[in-house]
Amino acid sequence: MIALPVADFLAADPAALVRHLAYQDAQRFRQSEAQQLRAWNASLALLHHALAGWEDARDWRLVLEFPLRRLGRRMDAVLATPRAILVLEFKIGATALLAADLMQVEDYALDLQDFHSGSRALPIVPILIATDAPPPNPVWPLPLAGASPVLAASAASLPALLRALWQRLPDARADISRWEQAPYHPVPNIVDAARTLYAHHGVADISAARADATNLTTTTAAILHAIAASRRDARHAILFVTGIPGAGKTLCGLNATFGAGKDAGATFLTGNPTLVHVLREALARDAAGGAPGALRAARQRTKSAIQALPAFRDTYVATGAAPPERVIVIDEAQRAWSRQHAMRKGRDREVKLTQSEPGHLLDIMGAHADWAVIVCLIGNGQEIHDGEGGLAEWGAALAARPRWQVLAAPATLTDPTPRQRLPRLPDLAEIPALHLDVPVRSLRNPAASDWVDALLRGQPDRAAEIARTRGPLPFRLTRSLDAMRAHLRASARGARRAGLVGSSGARRLRADGLGAELPHMDANAVAAWFLKRWPDVRASDALEVLATEFSCQGLELDYVGLCWGGDLIPQGRAGWQPRAFSGTTWHAVHKAEAIANQINTYRVLLTRARYETVIWVPAGNPDDPTRMPALLDSIADRLATCGVRLLEAAASPAQVEARLLI
Repeated sequence: MIALPVADFLAADPAALVRHLAYQDAQRFRQSEAQQLRAWNASLALLHHALAGWEDARDWRLVLEFPLRRLGRRMDAVLATPRAILVLEFKIGATALLAADLMQVEDYALDLQDFHSGSRALPIVPILIATDAPPPNPVWPLPLAGASPVLAASAASLPALLRALWQRLPDARADISRWEQAPYHPVPNIVDAARTLYAHHGVADISAARADATNLTTTTAAILHAIAASRRDARHAILFVTGIPGAGKTLCGLNATFGAGKDAGATFLTGNPTLVHVLREALARDAAGGAPGALRAARQRTKSAIQALPAFRDTYVATGAAPPERVIVIDEAQRAWSRQHAMRKGRDREVKLTQSEPGHLLDIMGAHADWAVIVCLIGNGQEIHDGEGGLAEWGAALAARPRWQVLAAPATLTDPTPRQRLPRLPDLAEIPALHLDVPVRSLRNPAASDWVDALLRGQPDRAAEIARTRGPLPFRLTRSLDAMRAHLRASARGARRAGLVGSSGARRLRADGLGAELPHMDANAVAAWFLKRWPDVRASDALEVLATEFSCQGLELDYVGLCWGGDLIPQGRAGWQPRAFSGTTWHAVHKAEAIANQINTYRVLLTRARYETVIWVPAGNPDDPTRMPALLDSIADRLATCGVRLLEAAASPAQVEARLLI
């Protein structure tokens, strides 16, 4: 990165600037190819021509190759002016404005808006310079709430566009003398985080956006310290990392896998096939780098880094051998099967399970004579399957295997839910840093997780109080499916993505045209839904295919459209009644485990969004006893009572951004 006043840029030797950029590029272990050098020369010449002789611009700040750690990219140029921040992306030799290029520069602007403190007080204007493309006429006035729509220019039209924009910007005198030194703390989504860590960057490069989220790095440090100590002291250790939904457990686990645990051949295990498919494919695409024929080999390499837990388990139960990995990170470890469930599930499988899943995994890693580490990531309130044993099952397995040193947060010993409580084992150390209680997924308001908890625990007064005193909450309510889709499309700008989610038990949503569910066991369909973009109709932001709790648990979207079905309805003033649809009618669910799983399903769905969740409750049909309007109205009324605000009828992208910045 080079940062300097425009006056100094105009006086500098362009060749010296290019040499400096090339040197910095080499320090990052990248080769500055001839094409890149030509691009730098051309873009600097265009900037020089556009800014030369412009007295107003002499005191602006110019930053070249500003790094965006969340995206693993660098912005070509940023002009920090007293009236606005201008983000410039050059496409040298481009003869047309491509949608991907427009999305790229818009996402850069949104990244500054969300994560760079020095940019929040000013409009941010993204500008795409396709040097040889006919530029469209700019549309004035330009909406200037947060990141504006993208302006486009050619090499010839850039000087005039910059001057016309300057004349139309509101007069301001912001201090931009140290703009580039303002804190930039990006929070990546889980796929971006995996890409960054897999590329051998540290967790510090993807730090949290809020200063109060320090326990994200503290927890990561505790995990890495435990791995190092076990290796040094030749001990077997198991860590239980707990946390509220969206607090960064998976991020910590990925850092252990690709960070300190990399030399020990660490692997990330998950029983969630969706997470396996998406992370493997994302890492493989990055590793292949678009090279012909490289994707297949890259996919093979990522299989060892991200593994399906059932395949790992069955392989070593069958052979009895010790795996090559000394460190395994188990995502959503509370979902491990109880002994009874494991034996029942293994009855018709080639590999017969004779004990609980925790018992088998402890024995697999215990086959290492000297040392091994298991990192269990525990999601509070995330159990959505029958037979998930929780922390109690891990405790029972560890009680029979006293060689394991246990490290866990104090809260694991006092959890009010028996299934999520560890017994007081002989060799247990309480480590407060192993609990994550600061949500980092919800970027707009960290109170979102507390509000969801109050809502689903049947505490409407507490939920309403959170909404009133800690709002506005990132939730909206609508009864119109069309309005929800329109809002999501307007909101998900740049590389931000939206998608529809709903409960697998909400069977009557098909009456409203939402019968197509994402098949979570289909690797190609899942990867396309999470990684492709509209106009590919398989992509999440086509807003056609619904992802259930099984498809989206462990992953996230920027904007979520939650389709609330008739499988969870209000009961009395505060409670909830889960229901199951069978044949042609709804039936109340009575078993305690099934009730908890159904409520947790909505906990998963309500905590998937990084920016905002729009909740759509169908209107129903008085002629259809499975979709009675009064019952569906009661769902909407409960959400409104708990503080969910109504979605405005129609909002432009600029209005959406203005509202989200409140």
